[in-house]
Amino acid sequence: MPGSSSSLKDYESKRDFAKTSEPRGGEATFDRAKSRPIFVIQKHDASTLHYDFRIEVDGVLKSWAVPKGPSTDPREKRLAVPTEDHPLPYADFEGVIPEDEYGGGSVIVWDRGSYRNLKEDDAEEGKPVPSVADQIEDGHATIWLDGEKLTGGYALLRTGKGEKARWLLIKMKDEGADARRKPTSTQPESVISGRTVEEVAEQEATSANG
Repeated sequence: MPGSSSSLKDYESKRDFAKTSEPRGGEATFDRAKSRPIFVIQKHDASTLHYDFRIEVDGVLKSWAVPKGPSTDPREKRLAVPTEDHPLPYADFEGVIPEDEYGGGSVIVWDRGSYRNLKEDDAEEGKPVPSVADQIEDGHATIWLDGEKLTGGYALLRTGKGEKARWLLIKMKDEGADARRKPTSTQPESVISGRTVEEVAEQEATSANG
């Protein structure tokens, strides 16, 4: 289901597609997801380095900027700042956004895969299962990631209300939890190209100069 034009209005209004190579929109299919919704985590070396956590919901990528990146330690609560919806083709985007464009800097696909709604595991027979969209609206979503670097349950939790509302990304206690792992430090490369954000920036600069 393609994202509606209204849900991507903020994304499109912040970009000059004559300058940036980011995808404008459109539909996308992902063989790796095997008919399940996808997730992607993009490492973005913008004015401040962060990780963009995106999950497919109702035809778009719901997105949060996670300054410290995801953790595999359930004791760590990572701040997740909501950002505008992105089109599905963005899940494969790697490259350099021009510095004079919104979110300028180099981007890699740090992790990707599919996910499932954990509420389906706890559903009682005959009762409706809250969709991930409904859970986000309610401020507490639980999903299971099947990625190349991350696996297991993660919770997105909204705290506070109104302008003071904040989101947290928290690893759940399961077989994918490991307090000793530091994947953002030990696995900095792209799962698509094997490049780091520094290498992407360097290669793009070399190509532009000649």
